[in-house]
Amino acid sequence: MDLSHPTALLVPAGVAALVGWRLYARVRRMVTRQRLSRVRPWVTLLIFPVLVAVLLIGSRSHPSAATALAAGVAAGALLGVYGLRLTKFEQTPAGLFYTPNLHLGIALSALLIARIGYRAVQMYFLPGSLQEGSAAFARSPLTLLIFGTLAGYYVAYAVGLLRWKRRVALAGPRASDGQP
Repeated sequence: MDLSHPTALLVPAGVAALVGWRLYARVRRMVTRQRLSRVRPWVTLLIFPVLVAVLLIGSRSHPSAATALAAGVAAGALLGVYGLRLTKFEQTPAGLFYTPNLHLGIALSALLIARIGYRAVQMYFLPGSLQEGSAAFARSPLTLLIFGTLAGYYVAYAVGLLRWKRRVALAGPRASDGQP
């Protein structure tokens, strides 16, 4: 890359800004009070299992990667169930709200940020890692373990949110506080 041209850093800076903004939004969403969305849990339940299935199919020739992904999904599901127990649920006249556990949200966000940061440093300091491409990155057992953990957590959490929403709807108004 020719860094002598003034626009040479615009694309990397733009990508870094976009990634930073999305990470900020994700961390903020995992630790603050949120209105229960009608769509977001369903999107989570559709997208993450498909991504896990695609990664499992892609890693079938790499047993350690597939095992790491499956272990991550199992660990994430357990964390999701635990996270639901720590979540504060509220039914107000303005709608249904929930506040995820601060410590668990920060820990999962830090895990994702650390892996992305590690990969960025690896790409910057080890020129050969850039040539390996994203296929090697996606086959990495560590990456699949972390992705599986996040996917399992999000799916379990989405199921819990939908169960809570259904229970509130069946119980009628103001019967919301408690667990999913």
